Amino acid sequence: MNKASNIIECKNLNKGFREAKISVDVLHDITLNVAKGEKVAIVGASGSGKSTLLHLLGGLDKPTSGQVVVDGVDITRLSEAKKSQFRNKNMGFVYQFHHLLPEFSALENVAMPLLLRGDAVSIAREKAGDMLSRVGLGERLRHKPGELSGGERQRAAVARAMVTNPQCILADEPTGNLDKKTAHIVYEMMLQLNEEFATSFIIVTHDQGLAINMETVYRIESGRLFKGIE
Repeated sequence: MNKASNIIECKNLNKGFREAKISVDVLHDITLNVAKGEKVAIVGASGSGKSTLLHLLGGLDKPTSGQVVVDGVDITRLSEAKKSQFRNKNMGFVYQFHHLLPEFSALENVAMPLLLRGDAVSIAREKAGDMLSRVGLGERLRHKPGELSGGERQRAAVARAMVTNPQCILADEPTGNLDKKTAHIVYEMMLQLNEEFATSFIIVTHDQGLAINMETVYRIESGRLFKGIE
């Protein structure tokens, strides 16, 4: 793969935790490249380090050693403030639970990342409304999370992640809290957004059906990364 086309380059990444006198190594010598527009799944048993790897790639956690380069920037060298700004501009995050703010409408929730980076309220609301329409929620803009179904809340969460037009979406079990039919709808929607915006998707999932439909699949075993489901 052309190195210049890589959105994420993860090099010799290691992560360990220490509690009292006990050290636990979670990830060992992980090297991973993700190209612009590529769809990647990461699978593995519970506790294997999938979410830890995702947090490292997104700059939400620091590696014990190694490097994470996103769009040419080594985010492991950034201050927390610079890292936060970089994430807001270049990355989007989707979790198993939507994490929408209950007191705000769908429109206000999706506009939030734009407001945090300093966009005018009118522009943020316009962009948020457009993205919600793209995920099929154009008629639900003023509804609060409690007034939306589980699938609608997750679609709103994806819209919030996409509204800044990020280079990459990092998703941790994005359909894990949904029934099979609704999960398929959300997954198809993410594929459409990937095609339309050439946004890279890195998805941690237990769903083998979702994983095998991604372009590239990795698995984590004993803290090491391998290509393929098995």
